[in-house]
Amino acid sequence: MVALMLIAPAMVAPALAQSLAQSVVPPGVVLPTDRSVLPIPEPAYPHSTVLDVRNAGAPPPRFEIKAPSQAPNVLIVLIDDMGFGQSSAFGGPIHMPTVEQLASGGLRYNQFHTTALCSPTRAALLSGRNHHVNNFGSIAETGTSFPGQTGQRPNNVASVAEMLRLNGYSTAHFGKNHETAAWEVSASGPTDRWPTRQGFDKFYGFMGGETNQWAPLIYDGTTQVELPKDPNYHFMTDMTDKAIAWMKSQKSLTPDKPFFMYFAPGATHAPHHVPKQWIAKYKGKFDQGWDALREETLARQIKLGVVPAGTKLAPKPDAIADWAKLSGDEKKLFTRQMEVFAGFAEYTDTEIGRLVDAIKATGQLENTLIFYIVGDNGASAEGGMSGMFNEMTYFNGVQETVQDVLKHYDELGGPNTYSHYAAGWAVAGDTPFTWTKQVASSYGGTRNGMVVYWPKVIRAKNEVRTQWHHVVDIAPTILEAASLPEPKSVNGTIQVPIEGTSMVYSFDAPKAESTHKTQYFEIFGNRAIYHDGWLAGTIHRAAWETKPRRPLDQDVWELYDTRSDFSLANDLAAKDPDKLKEMQDLFMKEAEANSVLPLDDRTLERANAALAGRPDLMAGRTSLTVHEGMAGMSENVFINIKNRSHTITAEVDIPKGGANGVILAQAGRFGGWSLYLKDGKPTYTYNFLGLERFTVSAKQAVPAGRATIRFEFAYDGGGVGKGGLGTIIVNGRSVATGRIERTEFGVFSADEGADVGADEGTPVTESYKVPFKFTGKIAKVTIDLLDMKKADIEDAKRARKAALVKKGLSD
Repeated sequence: MVALMLIAPAMVAPALAQSLAQSVVPPGVVLPTDRSVLPIPEPAYPHSTVLDVRNAGAPPPRFEIKAPSQAPNVLIVLIDDMGFGQSSAFGGPIHMPTVEQLASGGLRYNQFHTTALCSPTRAALLSGRNHHVNNFGSIAETGTSFPGQTGQRPNNVASVAEMLRLNGYSTAHFGKNHETAAWEVSASGPTDRWPTRQGFDKFYGFMGGETNQWAPLIYDGTTQVELPKDPNYHFMTDMTDKAIAWMKSQKSLTPDKPFFMYFAPGATHAPHHVPKQWIAKYKGKFDQGWDALREETLARQIKLGVVPAGTKLAPKPDAIADWAKLSGDEKKLFTRQMEVFAGFAEYTDTEIGRLVDAIKATGQLENTLIFYIVGDNGASAEGGMSGMFNEMTYFNGVQETVQDVLKHYDELGGPNTYSHYAAGWAVAGDTPFTWTKQVASSYGGTRNGMVVYWPKVIRAKNEVRTQWHHVVDIAPTILEAASLPEPKSVNGTIQVPIEGTSMVYSFDAPKAESTHKTQYFEIFGNRAIYHDGWLAGTIHRAAWETKPRRPLDQDVWELYDTRSDFSLANDLAAKDPDKLKEMQDLFMKEAEANSVLPLDDRTLERANAALAGRPDLMAGRTSLTVHEGMAGMSENVFINIKNRSHTITAEVDIPKGGANGVILAQAGRFGGWSLYLKDGKPTYTYNFLGLERFTVSAKQAVPAGRATIRFEFAYDGGGVGKGGLGTIIVNGRSVATGRIERTEFGVFSADEGADVGADEGTPVTESYKVPFKFTGKIAKVTIDLLDMKKADIEDAKRARKAALVKKGLSD
């Protein structure tokens, strides 16, 4: 069988390719392959006029797309929320043997940059275009209606996965997505921007920004996965198992077909979840505290060669307390938090090692191009000054104290916590820089270690590359490595040109001049511009600060010559105002060209679809009817019962002998509510952030037959997060009443959704074990939001405004 002939990509123009595809090709003629238009057009052959196949000549060649000969497998590993100074491969205190091993056989890049936030980095990584061009100026859940911020990748920005798939690669994505608009993650879709319609043949992972590693809400393609009933289950091991199985299948069935795998764990993003034996490995390793750790890390970085000799430690932010001044309880808690994080990181890297070993066992490692990116942004300081037992407290305006978190000291890292560490560790984790994740104006937010490994091609071993590069450079590097052109058209849409520059030139040229000359940065008003060795930027707001430091037009800019100041320790703004003005003007030029404007520095407000101005499936609706089997409905696609009176009415059929199980539940152990039957008795439990639970329960079981079970909540009003009176009514008769003293005004959960007929994930109440499926039948459940009196509405508006002002936000 004759294959299509491969020629240089520039030899066939798109118009010619279309013409060739539409014209009739004589039998035996082999057309050249034009890879600048994807999918590659299929040629048309003349219809046969021969009656008997025995009298016919040879058939035309089968149309088949193959990757270029010797094209490598490609593996991208992207760790979450890990700073430049945390991994041992870049001088950090956390032992990460896999990335160390790959670095010893490949290259460390010590001037590689991300966007300072997760969704934007991932969008830029997979497309080769800047994050605002992808419409990811911020995370998926805070999209607005402005171009550059919508959270919907446009069709003219195809992913490198789609480019490779249409060029003959098998493609798969395991782990964290966080690139699908929040309102599109439901059974109603659209699924255009789910991974399996963005270039991936296979997706196994979670859709949002984080997940409970012990009880994740995960999808196989677009189908929600029911987790195994294994008390030792952990998603990190699960996703690694699935990745290995997929890779082996590909190489078993099609050994000559290259694969592209995007392996993006939720680790080490909060919640920090890891088996206890990994935590134990770091017992006492951080007793010296974060100030000493910064000094130790810088010394190791200089010795390793990933930081130049003579580099100064950039100043610590004023908000971060000196370790020596902390109390005994603070030191006890904070060291434990870092032990948990370090164990989580080493465990994650070790699982990645299993994947690398599996590739080696198939004989494929030699021609596998691996990018191991140690962080999608700087270390996360979103845990605030004390860290958290339950990260959801932050989104509900509840400040956890050291004593609050200490109550869970022995549980940190386990399934009964949803924890984060104190911000001091994030600053130490970004050594030698000052700032952290979200601060796109500082290398503490954007500088991440990266290792490139490709034994077949890269001759250098265990060397450092100092060329300045950015996450947009990964996609063009892959295309060049695979001998593929940048496509001009994909799926019928003319493409925005790739903005990144290939890094292949640097593989065997340690002294080569950097090809990435200019790069803007912007996240939530924190912004900067890099150009030819200079960096200018402004700290608009730190990750732990609830309000901007000043209005956008009054921000104070800093200026650094990064060629001689690796850690950004010497601000030259006052000494060279002309250079600063030149850089500021360049930022505005790049901002306009990349849809960065208008700047939007709102944070928590943008989590509210109405305030953000983005689509909302529930916009204007006061009633929602759901049915048995509907599960995993996130807060972005489920009706919002917070801060108002409402009813939940279930039409059920109770079998003889009674029924048990959940009728409707939202979220779980770390905040949410559940309406269920326990011992046949209708019960409602409200879980306030895992800190308090309020239960209303009837004394009598619901009799067999059809029944209407109704829960009414009369909200107190007078502001957000208030309490109210709960009443259970069965077949028109009130059977139980009780107070719910506190409610959550912001977010129930980042990953657990609403479930009908079960409570998937973690339990709202420990009085049952998940999934506690309903043993009767549910015809329907209707949630109705009740009208509020005008005075109550005004009270609620005033209370919300006051709450926002208290957090330094605006309505």
